[in-house]
Amino acid sequence: MSSITPTEILEKLYQKALQNQDRSVVKSVTSEKVALICRCNVNKAPIRFLMSCLLAKIHHPQVDIRKPYTEIEGSDTYSGRFYDERFVELLVHKYKLPCNPTTAYLTPAFRNLDRLLTIDLALIGRPREVYVYTLEILDLIHTKKEKPENVLQEIIKILLIIKGEDEQRMQQLIADLKQADDILPLATEEIVMLLSQHLNCKGSSRLPVLMIVAAYQTIKDQIGEVNKLLEAHNAADQQTGSIGDVEIILTNDNRIVTCYEMKAKRVTKTDINVALQKLSKSKSKIDNYIFITTDIIELEVIEFAKTLYEKTGVEFAILDCIGFIRHYLHFFHRQRNKFLNIYQSMVLAEPTSSISQPLKEAFLALRRAAEADRR
Repeated sequence: MSSITPTEILEKLYQKALQNQDRSVVKSVTSEKVALICRCNVNKAPIRFLMSCLLAKIHHPQVDIRKPYTEIEGSDTYSGRFYDERFVELLVHKYKLPCNPTTAYLTPAFRNLDRLLTIDLALIGRPREVYVYTLEILDLIHTKKEKPENVLQEIIKILLIIKGEDEQRMQQLIADLKQADDILPLATEEIVMLLSQHLNCKGSSRLPVLMIVAAYQTIKDQIGEVNKLLEAHNAADQQTGSIGDVEIILTNDNRIVTCYEMKAKRVTKTDINVALQKLSKSKSKIDNYIFITTDIIELEVIEFAKTLYEKTGVEFAILDCIGFIRHYLHFFHRQRNKFLNIYQSMVLAEPTSSISQPLKEAFLALRRAAEADRR
């Protein structure tokens, strides 16, 4: 076992990476594979998976880096998830590194494996290349063609470079948006078009939640209602104890009065029945349960929802996301620019696991294009 703790190992390698961002400590082909894994925006789980395996190998040199699951046979196994959640996660949050904020070991490809992770193993996930390279890097360490501390330093270095690039692009995009006070703000329909374009981008499933929350944040002082703190994008209601994706409370007594549930597909009677089951188990007595969808709303389901008020005392409704926001912005017309700025701040503040860096940049670029005629 190493004489220094995993936390100290990570901190030491972080400082080395910070001070040596202009040079690589691994072979060029290894650096290219690490870079591809770190720069994959659609799947960042392999980054933390590799970091945890490498950290375990540095901390316990006698383990087989290809055995990060205690279910695998042999005395040289280890718990990669332990190193991931106990140490790697702290580093990621401390320095805001551009990778998943939660463990890699609950993603489908890395969940409950019980065999040696050799290069012939076909991990199920996309893009396939990142998984192939992940296994190849583990093999490089096992065959002693690379040192685990060097590869881990290289990963941290590339994450720092990516972080710097992201921050620079964001600062430039935000700077381009700054406008004088006398410039006419976007009209309601222009904002609606902007939000519609953003919703049409890839990986936008979190956006309806932020739109609803931004709407309440904008007018909370006028209506005396506000949203509870949001749960993580990938957190299930059963795990968090939430009734819906967005829960609205009264500002003076913390009572939940309205719940919103977001759907990127058609709302069905089954969805409503599931909501009824959640409400039956909840201590909260709410007034409204509202489904927000980006798909078609079927008349049959609307009619079914209407019948539930007399039975439950709760009004169920199914609303189109953009239609809801359009009416809201026309109703609170003088607050439309405040709403847009709050929505922008929320989008930019979300972790990249729920809103990717390209999706954040897309919003800023779309807004810049929409406001171009105002300059």
